This record gives sequence, C-alpha cells and structure tokens, in this order.
Amino acid sequence: MSGPSHPPTVLTNTAPALRRCWHPVARSGEVLDQPHGVMLLGEPWVLYRSGGAVRAFADRCPHRHCPLTLGHCEGGVLQCAYHGWRFDESGRCVEIPALGEGATLPPAARLTPAAAVTEAHGIVFLAPEEPIAPMGAIPEAEDATFMEGLLPTLRARGSAGLLADNFLDIAHFPFVHGGTFGTDEATEVAPLAVARDDWSFTVAYEHPFAHREDPGVAAGLRPLVQTRRLTYWLNAPFHLRLRIDFVDAGGSNVIGFFIQPETDETCRLFTTLWRDDLDGDEARMAEAVAFELEVLQEDLRIQEAYHALVLPLSPTAEVHTRADRATLELRRVLGDLVAAVEGGQQ
Repeated sequence: MSGPSHPPTVLTNTAPALRRCWHPVARSGEVLDQPHGVMLLGEPWVLYRSGGAVRAFADRCPHRHCPLTLGHCEGGVLQCAYHGWRFDESGRCVEIPALGEGATLPPAARLTPAAAVTEAHGIVFLAPEEPIAPMGAIPEAEDATFMEGLLPTLRARGSAGLLADNFLDIAHFPFVHGGTFGTDEATEVAPLAVARDDWSFTVAYEHPFAHREDPGVAAGLRPLVQTRRLTYWLNAPFHLRLRIDFVDAGGSNVIGFFIQPETDETCRLFTTLWRDDLDGDEARMAEAVAFELEVLQEDLRIQEAYHALVLPLSPTAEVHTRADRATLELRRVLGDLVAAVEGGQQ
C-alpha cells in the first residue's frame, strides 16, 4: 500500500501514529496490586500488578464507562466501583453481581487491553497498539559497575517532540545552561556525526564544558573547562539515552530520558542516571541527581514557554543549519514513522 500523498507537517502529543509506539507510563515501584491511573496520548489507562506482571487496560468499564481506577483488585481480579462487575487478568468479565450466580454474561463485557506492556530499566512501558519500533536498550542499567540515581518524575507543559529535540540539541548549551555546565568555549558547534538505523539513530560529539562536578577542580588538579565525549541514542519516538565520557577526569555519566506524552499540553518526564565515577558514594549520587535536576529545570524554563506545543516535521517549516544535524534527523525519523503508520506500511 502506498504512503499518504501529503506527509505530516507537525507532530502533536496525541498524534494517532504514536499509538503504535512504546511509551513510559510509570516507575515500576508505582504499580502495585491496586489500580493505578495514568494518562497517555489523551487517553486514561489503569495499571495494576498481578502474578508479578503489569496489566494495562483502558480506564473504563464496558458497562457505564466508569473509571476502573475507582475500583479495587483482589486475587488479580479487578472490580468496578460502580456496579461491582469483575474482570480477570485477560480483561474478561467473570461476574456481574446484578445478574446473580450462573448467569450468562454478555460477550462484549470485556476490558480493552493495551497491545503490549513491558518493564525496562525500572520503568513500565505501554504500547496502545502493536508497536512499530522496538524498545531501546540501556546496557549500563545492567552493569554492576554503574550506580543508579533517579530524578523525581516531573509533569511539564510541553511538546514531547520539542522536549526530545531539546535533549538532542547541542547549540543551546552556552545560553541555557550557563549556571550548570555551559561555557563560552562551546559556542561553536563542530560538524556532527549522525548514524541512522531504522527507527533509531546515534550522534557522536566532543566538546569543552565546565565540569563543576569534578572534585579535582576544587583540589587544583584539573581546570574547570574540560573535554567530554557525548554519544546520543534516540529510539522512536521518545526513548533517549546520552552517554557522557569525561575525557580529562575519567568515568562516565549515562542519562536516560523517557517522555510520556499525556495530553496535547502536558508530558511526564522520567530521568535516570547511571554513573561509574562516584566510587559507590550515595552522597555524591544525590549531588549528581540534584545537578541534573537543575539542568532539566533550565531546559524547562524554555520548553514550557513555547506557544505552539507541536514538533514541526516539514523541513521547510523552520530554518536549519549544520548545527541542527541531530534534531533534523529526529524530524526525519518521526516523520517517517507517522507516514509509515498512516500509509499502512507497517
């Protein structure tokens, strides 16, 4: 089947094509044996844990569309709070109290399940429909030499596409992050190396930065402005990883950034750090988390101020330069994904 005659021009937080993708919806520790509500792509979902696995259904009872998050679970059976209808782990109705024991239950009395649910690097991911792109991997999450640090989950006014764009953008460092790691020495952006692989791509870059976290700076062992090597990964749509290798001080900092498009105007942001340069020191990890939170807040000051909360996909909608090589590739990947879904190619 051929693709659409008019390719998409913008990506919203609730674009229908995003239903064919994996999205973060909760930290694993948030989902227990009782109903937990989340919003994804403008639709409410109910999650709960049964038999060690996370179950996910559209948050409405088929009877009167009451939110199932008002109900409760017992033995893996979810009961609606309104009329007491009970549903098993597959979403099949197993009891309607008003009909009495042994009654024939309507075949349509079923919950609407997510196409797929999984857990990775401490996060629950949900795909409303069969996902077109695979989940991204983070090898450092399984490496015992790396410590893990969790930033608080934030809700922000913003476009998931623009937030991903911001994460991949290098040219804004000296201007947005002057209070954290930005430095005037990094104003000019050298040519970027970008490599695409189906629904993902990587970006490699080396640049000077202000290494305010390095204890060797205060001790006079190293200068404040040092060199770091950045390697970005994007897995469509909004699964991002950045590995920062500190060339002068040694060690690595891996940042996982996972964006949940809730509504047309809001996103939730899950950020995890993996560090192998803190010698197992929990106090230093707490400082690293606080530092990254400050960096993120610097970004959100810009992102939350946008008037139009959409990511332009047409290459002529904005002015691009060679410094935008990575963020232009983001637009290509997401544009191709939307076109493939809309054209029935996947």
